[in-house]
Amino acid sequence: MKATRLSIPDVVLFEPDVFSDARGHFFESYNQKAFNEAIGFDHQFVQDNHSRSGHGVLRGLHYQIQHPQGKLVRVVGGCVWDVAVDLRKSSPTFGQWVGAELSDENKQQMWIPPGFAHGFVTLDGVADVLYKTTEFYAPQFERCILWSDPQLAIDWHYRGAPLLSAKDVQGVLLAAAEVFE
Repeated sequence: MKATRLSIPDVVLFEPDVFSDARGHFFESYNQKAFNEAIGFDHQFVQDNHSRSGHGVLRGLHYQIQHPQGKLVRVVGGCVWDVAVDLRKSSPTFGQWVGAELSDENKQQMWIPPGFAHGFVTLDGVADVLYKTTEFYAPQFERCILWSDPQLAIDWHYRGAPLLSAKDVQGVLLAAAEVFE
């Protein structure tokens, strides 16, 4: 499995070795030893989530202010533009974002460490997104930054008005958000 650090070095893109033939393909989607070696420390995953979204659905930018979740995100059907925003105030990349196209075709996965907000938009048809988390979901600590915050200026790689939940419409600007020290 190939691991590539993105422009925010704590965010890592994983690309599996895929073995294909006339019958189909095989790849190792997760290997804890390889994962921990690539990110440089040991994480344990405690929860798996599955999200299905139609074309143009945008989810995010979500995070938990307490019990922050690290996430390993992959797409098993369709295609999304996946985004991570650094919310660690002491980080040199605080307030910056990084994104990657994740799809069932490229089979890539993105590691988003604790201390980041996460979101994605479905680019094509229906997308099934699976992600592992390092902490359990704690709705009382969930926060949302507005996906269209002009300070972040995220290029969502999607043209048109995305479909949003009521929670995501009410997201706050980064300048007013609770962040990590």
